[in-house]
Amino acid sequence: MLSHIPRGPLILGLAGLLPFVWGAATLLMPDLGVWAQMTLGGRFVGPYVQLSYGTVILAFMSGVLWGFATKSEGWFGYALSVIPALWAFFMVGGGPTSAAINLAVGFVGLLLLDLQFWQKGLTPPWWMSLRLLLTLVVVLSLLVVIL
Repeated sequence: MLSHIPRGPLILGLAGLLPFVWGAATLLMPDLGVWAQMTLGGRFVGPYVQLSYGTVILAFMSGVLWGFATKSEGWFGYALSVIPALWAFFMVGGGPTSAAINLAVGFVGLLLLDLQFWQKGLTPPWWMSLRLLLTLVVVLSLLVVIL
């Protein structure tokens, strides 16, 4: 599965997971969380780094889908492409648990949109392999906050 994904997108995609995994690690390892809080500040610890970065990534992915929509006819692809950014804007707020739940739902929804664009042939052939991997790690990382 991973062998079909070009090296550049795979490396950059995996690097993009770091804030999610880091946030989970600072929750699962309290000493790391304390060190990070004192060294990096509260913004880069636990759910705060995951939620702020996740919101940015959902908006970024809206732009990616918009780019795919340029290959299609009509407005429907463009309308679908803005959903992740709007979801992040309206649904990711409140306390960390509810925000993490909504963010996880947003990433699962994004995966469904990815599938839609992939099935229409608007993405590279390897797209779903990459998106499945990345979404799995993101949602598992957010589960640390949710549970």
